[in-house]
Amino acid sequence: MRRLGFVVNPIAGMGGRVGLKGTDGKVTEARERGAEPRAPERAREALESLTTHEDVELLAAGGAMGESVATAVGFECEVVTHPSEETSAEDTRDAVRAFAEAGVDLVLFVGGDGTAVDVAETLAEHGEEIPILGVPAGVKIYSSVFAVSPRAAGHIAATFERTATREVNDIDEDAYRSGEVHTELKALAAVPVAEEVQSSKQLSGGNVETLAAGVAADAEAGVTYVLGPGSTLGAIKRELGFDGTPLGVDVWRATDEGGELLVRDGSADEIDESLGEHNVVMVSPIGGQGFVFGRGNQQISPAVLRESEVEIVASRAKLDDIGVLRVDTGDSALDEDLRGWRQVRIGRVERRLLKVV
Repeated sequence: MRRLGFVVNPIAGMGGRVGLKGTDGKVTEARERGAEPRAPERAREALESLTTHEDVELLAAGGAMGESVATAVGFECEVVTHPSEETSAEDTRDAVRAFAEAGVDLVLFVGGDGTAVDVAETLAEHGEEIPILGVPAGVKIYSSVFAVSPRAAGHIAATFERTATREVNDIDEDAYRSGEVHTELKALAAVPVAEEVQSSKQLSGGNVETLAAGVAADAEAGVTYVLGPGSTLGAIKRELGFDGTPLGVDVWRATDEGGELLVRDGSADEIDESLGEHNVVMVSPIGGQGFVFGRGNQQISPAVLRESEVEIVASRAKLDDIGVLRVDTGDSALDEDLRGWRQVRIGRVERRLLKVV
């Protein structure tokens, strides 16, 4: 019998769709912008995957931090804590302490890098070497302790046989919102060994001048371009003639005279409202991980993607470190539509085939 501790950060990822690039200290603002909780649905997907495996015993934090979703999918779980309605990081830490005292075989958590830090640091403070595994639900996921999708997390939690030490990283969200990325190693943790555990994000780039020039030369009048975050897209935005937000999503429409910036650092709704008759979503995969949707660009919603073509761009150096591309839009049907072989633009005219899995 495998005993799993299950805890959910119910506010994780709320800032993504509305363009806040994180939820730390921004929960009220996210709600005012119309943000909906993302973590409960991600938690449900992970547990539904877990229910297909026998000999699993679940211990959970109470209420929205685990118990509610576990009960909804049919798990009879042991509730170890009873957090208040307005949950906090300390509630996560309390649950992890209870899991450690109960001797669980793995802590399965739902959240982002901040939640990963809470889990790993709490176990380290108590001298515990209990493995951890994250169900990705946050806006930014720089740590290498997460499965590539919720369903993968459930399967790995039930079947893993060995672990390896991996990094837990976090960034300063205030600096991130202003366009700067400052990562910090917060902890080391034992994590199940599996192909579907993602790598840590690599902050590396390459020479993208010719790529940017080629994209700008090919821009078609009347086409609306939804341009994702990152240094590669930053170079393209500059070549198009405007300074975009480095870590947000901008919308630009080509015209006969040049172009017009429609939205800067937009939310999902703002991007959707700016679309035209012909739309192209342009993104670059995250270095080391290969994600093109679902990590740091949740503003590009399934609704936007369904109204647009997708163009993936990357430097040669970045692709050399990526074996496959990945998508995690939060819409399983859309993810399936996006999978398969894709042409990735790597230069003025050059393209390379890479598979989205």
